[in-house]
Amino acid sequence: MQPFTPRPSQEKILRYTGGRLGIAAVPGAGKTHILSALAAQIIHSGVLQNEQEVLIVTLVNSAVDNFETRIKRFFDNPLQALYKYRVRTLHALAHEIVREKPSRVGLEEKFSIVDDREANSIRHESAMAFLSANPDFFDAYLDPQMDASKRDWARKKHLPDLLDSFANVFIRSAKDRRLTPESLRARLDSSPAPLPLVELGWSIYADYQRALAYRGAVDFDDLIRLALMLLENDAEFLERLQYRYPYILEDEAQDSSRTQERILSLLSGGPPSSLRDAPPIFTENGGSQRGVGNWVRVGDPNQAIFETFTTASPELLRAFIRENPHVDMPESGRSQPSVIALANQLIAWVMNAHPVPEVRDALQPPYIQPVPAGDPQPNPPEDAAAIKFIATKFSPEDEVEAVVKSIAKWLPDNMDKTVAVLTPRNNRGVDVTNALRAKGIEFIEFLNSTTDTRAAAGSLSYLLAYLSEPSSANKLAKAYQVYRRDIFGTKSKADSSNASDDGTAGRAVAEQVHAMLRKVGEVESFVSPREDSDWLSTLQESEAEPVINELNKFRVHIRRWLDAVTLPVDQLVLTLAQDVFTDAVDLALAHKLALVMRKAADDHAGWRLPELTAELAVIAKNERRFIGFSADDSGFNPEAHKGKVVVTTMHKAKGLEWDRVYLMSANNYDFPSGQGYDQYISEKWFLRNKMNLEAEALAQLTALESNGEFDWYEEGAATSKSRMDYVRERLRLLYVGITRAKRDLIVTWNSGRQGDATPNLAVEALRGWWEK
Repeated sequence: MQPFTPRPSQEKILRYTGGRLGIAAVPGAGKTHILSALAAQIIHSGVLQNEQEVLIVTLVNSAVDNFETRIKRFFDNPLQALYKYRVRTLHALAHEIVREKPSRVGLEEKFSIVDDREANSIRHESAMAFLSANPDFFDAYLDPQMDASKRDWARKKHLPDLLDSFANVFIRSAKDRRLTPESLRARLDSSPAPLPLVELGWSIYADYQRALAYRGAVDFDDLIRLALMLLENDAEFLERLQYRYPYILEDEAQDSSRTQERILSLLSGGPPSSLRDAPPIFTENGGSQRGVGNWVRVGDPNQAIFETFTTASPELLRAFIRENPHVDMPESGRSQPSVIALANQLIAWVMNAHPVPEVRDALQPPYIQPVPAGDPQPNPPEDAAAIKFIATKFSPEDEVEAVVKSIAKWLPDNMDKTVAVLTPRNNRGVDVTNALRAKGIEFIEFLNSTTDTRAAAGSLSYLLAYLSEPSSANKLAKAYQVYRRDIFGTKSKADSSNASDDGTAGRAVAEQVHAMLRKVGEVESFVSPREDSDWLSTLQESEAEPVINELNKFRVHIRRWLDAVTLPVDQLVLTLAQDVFTDAVDLALAHKLALVMRKAADDHAGWRLPELTAELAVIAKNERRFIGFSADDSGFNPEAHKGKVVVTTMHKAKGLEWDRVYLMSANNYDFPSGQGYDQYISEKWFLRNKMNLEAEALAQLTALESNGEFDWYEEGAATSKSRMDYVRERLRLLYVGITRAKRDLIVTWNSGRQGDATPNLAVEALRGWWEK
């Protein structure tokens, strides 16, 4: 059994025996460990009856494995805990609930679930169908000051992406509000005033749901909605689940939505807030209190960074903590005292000095405290000099160069330490990895997709693009670059399978062949020539032998690939991969990509190579998350990458820690502060008054749900409110970034692409306070 010495706040939590308990835990306080210890303690106590389990609900799949591992360590024999606890994400829990009685919520027994990739594809098709049928819909929202050419550019280049994003936000919100297309239509028909953005959202939503129904499928948001519907309408089933799960332990509760809170409240046997009925919870002896709500919620409202355009809100956890017995977990052994002081100062500055009073509730106590003396995880020693705010006004490119230069100087003497570069956005992270690669610095990507994944997907997409248009000389030349990716591509290891006898085709020869292929008049005269029309034979006398040999070898591969076009797409992908990849990682990735392509083909019977090629293109462009062969599948461990630079976003860094952390792009674009000169990513330059259409649509949706005449919609108010919500979330994101650092913290900013961005106000305030 794993030895465990609880800290003062943890000791109090372990005296829990039943009822409702809210826990506010600071970064590094050990939320996962204390919930695992509490689950083990409940199991050891013997209060669970036959067929009863402790239910642990967490946010992401990687946390499920983490809990499983930790709980087992509290038992001499893991079999003692067998069938006594269950760890699930909310989606997995909802799936289990609905799967038990699908007919009660209108589903077939063998209903299927579309993943995010397929849901995105279906929604995109519905959105584009609306735009095609209603090309003038957005005219009323475009900036009237734009000239005709800019207006046309905005229509073609930007409106499709805007509508796709709009549809995602609207449909997810409607489902969280438990509005079906039918109920939404009924409300719209009786609305006292027109709500055009809701009409737009309803049209796409209805088409999207019809497409799901045609497939006999639901998406992840449907699972949550239908699970709640089943629990509310089947009292016998609910009672059976309440018996099965007499204790519910909820992790990362700051990211809980209204629907999630309602589901867990029902399962625990009471309303969301029941202070009056809560039993005593800090007794020395006690048993299960099933029926009055044995529900422990753990989270940190200061780390709520996934709330934009969802009904998730840290206020739900804060309200639960206010209205029920609660414990703060302020002790943390993660960071040295200077980092702790900086994080606490950010909380204090936001609460007391932020120039916009409306956002002063973004961060709240508890303040972080170092762990007591003798703690098994002591804080690193104090080192005030390890905190650095770089005041230099960098361009985006210069900021990357400065950070990489700093890493190059620090890393050789600290190969036994961990280091991370945290960026606000994935694309910024790609810029950093490219610069690290150019300097020969080893790095680990923890972004939407890794360089290897993007390179493999890009290579295969270029080959498929040619095969879908075999008469294109440009695409033939691109296919040759993939064939010679050891020369033209970016690889961690050289692929020498296609090299000539001396070990290389030679850059000069390869570049000459590439240039010649781009100028082939008729591609068929090279690939499949007739006797009277053979492009290659016309070159025999004028070109050097290495060039002719190279073209002959490439033609053999091209013909084999064209012959393979009749194969199912997954087999085609694997055939191509066998010819252009030799690295084990590339081949393994190709197998995963082949499965993605096969599923896309199965889901879209009408798709041909051009559409399937687009699936690979979005992965290659880092536009969609794709899990390759990385630790992300089972939980990322920074300690496994000492001496290497981890590059990730601040969002993905949540829950992780490094000895040295670089926070980049701390400007008023990535971190606006609610000032008149700030810019907001969600506001598009081509819309009038910088309107946030997603926010305005949700405000119209709220007005439609309202029964009060004073709750009606006023255009522009939602855009202003969304700015403040975004400012709050970015303050919390900054707090998350700071608290990833164990020893060293370096903060930089850049002036943006236009050169007019300024430092974030909170960062400037912290820098001034720190320098004093």
